[in-house]
Amino acid sequence: MKIHIRHATTYHYDNPGSHLVQRLYLTPQDTPSQSVLDWNIEAPGIEGALEYVDAFGNVAHLTTPSIDLADVTVIASGTVRTTDTAGVTGRDIGSVPIPAYLASTPATEASAPIKALADGHSHLSGIEQLHSLSAAVLDKVAYVIGATNEHTTAADAVRDGKGVCQDHAHVFISAARLLGVPARYVSGYMVVGENEFAEASHAWAEAYADNLGWVGFDVSNQVSPDERYVRVATGMDVSGATPAKGVRRGLSTGAETMDVEVLVERVAEQ
Repeated sequence: MKIHIRHATTYHYDNPGSHLVQRLYLTPQDTPSQSVLDWNIEAPGIEGALEYVDAFGNVAHLTTPSIDLADVTVIASGTVRTTDTAGVTGRDIGSVPIPAYLASTPATEASAPIKALADGHSHLSGIEQLHSLSAAVLDKVAYVIGATNEHTTAADAVRDGKGVCQDHAHVFISAARLLGVPARYVSGYMVVGENEFAEASHAWAEAYADNLGWVGFDVSNQVSPDERYVRVATGMDVSGATPAKGVRRGLSTGAETMDVEVLVERVAEQ
């Protein structure tokens, strides 16, 4: 499938700032399931940005522009050709040791209900165990748009019984790690319909299987990512794969707002 993506984020501040530092994880890479045909990022200071590949294998841009703007807009756009690999990404392109993905983080720290969820799958193994765990997470945490925020943890989502794709990924990762399965967070995009805008980028989890490498599990949609999906960044949790993070110097009352518009659409082959 040929997919065109346009991801626009505008930050609104109550006063112009003087300096801005942003770290952008907005660049997909070639993998067994995708080939990047073209890609571009528009952002203040992008021309002089430091571009590097981090330990997780993500392409990052660090921008440090001097600005005099109350509104800051970042736009990532391009075209990717995808292939259905049944969610299998394969071996890692990063330098982080696989056992490191068993470590807990503040966002994925296991609560008693998550431990019970994991214990309920300890009699299973392999891919069967992971698919069953994915279904159980969705049963515990209903998909409810706007129910959580960027600071919600896996334990919070299970306690409240609702969340979004970020929360589903965190709960799955938390339980998988308890079962001794390395797991990580993935940010990216998914085709949701013709000319249909998404509320944000998408997220899912990947677990490591000895015989396959990394395998994706989209708990929210109960599928392993197929040709509708484009991977962008991975991390231990959302904090390591957030599309854009930054700090700004300037007078402010803290009244910051953000508008996000994401269009992911299938493109007809010529």
